[in-house]
Amino acid sequence: MPMFETLSDRLQAIFDKVTRRGVLSEADVNAALREVRLALLEADVNYKVVKSFITRVRERAVGQESLRSLTPAQQVITIVYEELVRTLGEPGRLDLSGSPPHVIMLVGLQGSGKTTTAAKLALKLRREGHRPLMIAADTYRPAAVEQLEILGKQIQIPVYSEGTAAAPPDICERGVQHARQRGYTVVIMDTAGRLHIDEAMMAELEAIRDRTRPKEVLLVVDAMTGQDAVRVADEFNRRIGLTGIILTKVDGDARGGAAISVREVTGVPIKYLGVGEKLDALETFYPDRLASRILGMGDVMTLLEKAEQELDRQKALEAEKRLLEGTFTLEDFLEQLQELKKLGPLSQILEMLPGFQQVARQLPAEMTDKQLKRIEAIIYSMTPEERRNPRIINASRKRRIARGSGTTVEEVNQLLRQFRQMQQLMKQLRKGRFPGNLFGGFLRF
Repeated sequence: MPMFETLSDRLQAIFDKVTRRGVLSEADVNAALREVRLALLEADVNYKVVKSFITRVRERAVGQESLRSLTPAQQVITIVYEELVRTLGEPGRLDLSGSPPHVIMLVGLQGSGKTTTAAKLALKLRREGHRPLMIAADTYRPAAVEQLEILGKQIQIPVYSEGTAAAPPDICERGVQHARQRGYTVVIMDTAGRLHIDEAMMAELEAIRDRTRPKEVLLVVDAMTGQDAVRVADEFNRRIGLTGIILTKVDGDARGGAAISVREVTGVPIKYLGVGEKLDALETFYPDRLASRILGMGDVMTLLEKAEQELDRQKALEAEKRLLEGTFTLEDFLEQLQELKKLGPLSQILEMLPGFQQVARQLPAEMTDKQLKRIEAIIYSMTPEERRNPRIINASRKRRIARGSGTTVEEVNQLLRQFRQMQQLMKQLRKGRFPGNLFGGFLRF
C-alpha cells in the first residue's frame, strides 16, 4: 500500500537490525523504540498518539517475559504489531440492524471523493446482498448530481434526484420515503461539502440528520491531507456526531499518519479504505490486516477475498487441470492473465503476499502492468493454431508476431522460452518434484 511505503520500509529496517542482535538488552529495546518513534513522527502520526504508543510498547517490551524469551526480537515485533492494531481500533462494521431502509449519510469537505465513494459503497453493499438507493443531495457543486447519476448507471444502482432547485434536507427526506415505498434496503445520501468547515454547511447537515435519522454518519476524508484529516474528523464529530470514517486515496503517496492517528484522537472508528479509482476499490477496514501491511507481513486474507469476488472459479479449476495434464496452452495462459488483472495492479497483489513487499517495490505498478500488456500483445498477434501449438512458430512467424505486437523477435523468443520452461516445471510437478517459482520468469519479462 503506497501510503505506508516509507513508514513500512523504515520499520522493516529497524526490525531487521533488532532481529540480527539475537539476545536483546533493555538498552537495545530503547534504542529501537527511539527509531520507531522517529519513523512514526516522520510519517505524520499525531505526537500524542506516538507518545502513548511507544509508552505501551516499552512497558511490555522491556518486561522480563520479553527479554527472557527464546526469540526476544520476534517478541518485540509481535508487541509492536499488537499495539499498532490496538491504536488502529476495531474492524469496520456498519450498523444495519432494525427495519430497512438503513440510512447512511456521507459527509465531508469538497474534494474528499464523497460522490465516488457513495457509488463504491453502494456497489459493495449490493455485493453483500443489499438493495441500495443513492440520493443526490449535493446541489451546490457543479455537475455533482449528474456525476452521481452517471456513476449509478455504470453500476446499475438507482439514484434519487430532484436536480439542484430543491433544498437538500427536503431531497433527503423525500428520497428516504421513496426508498421505503419501493423496498430498498439501504439508502446512501451524498451530501454537499465545502472547501472548509463553515456554519451554513454544518446547519444543513444537522437538518438532514434530524429529518432522516441515519443509522450511520460516515465522514469521507482524504488521507493525503495528513494531520488536517484528524482535525476535520474531530470537528465533524463534535457538530454532527460521526459513527465512522472512510479514508480515501489510501493508494496515493500520503505518509499514513492520519490513518494511524484518527481513531485514537477522535474516538471515531475507520470503517472503509478507498484504495483506488475503480468503483470496486473500497476495502472494509481491518486493523490487523493494515498493521500487517505496515510491518511488511502481507495481507493474504484481503487477497483471498478479492480473488473470491473477482475470479471465475470454474475457469481457474479448468486451467489447473489442463496445467497438470500438460495440455495448458498460450490461450489458457492469456485467459489467466486476464483473470489476474481483475485483482488490480500486480505490484499491489505482491504487496499482500508475506515477504514480497520488496519485490513489489522493485516492480512499480505501471511497469508490471506494461509487462503484462506486452505479453498479451504478443499472444494476441499469434494465430489460434500458434497459441495452441507454439512449436510451429518458426523464424518467419516470430518476425510477423513481433511486428504485429510492436515488440521484438527477442521478446517473442523470451516468452516462448519461458512458456516451455513452465511446461517442463509442470511435468516435474506431476512426478512429485516442484523446483522454483512457477511464474517468476514472467515477472522478469
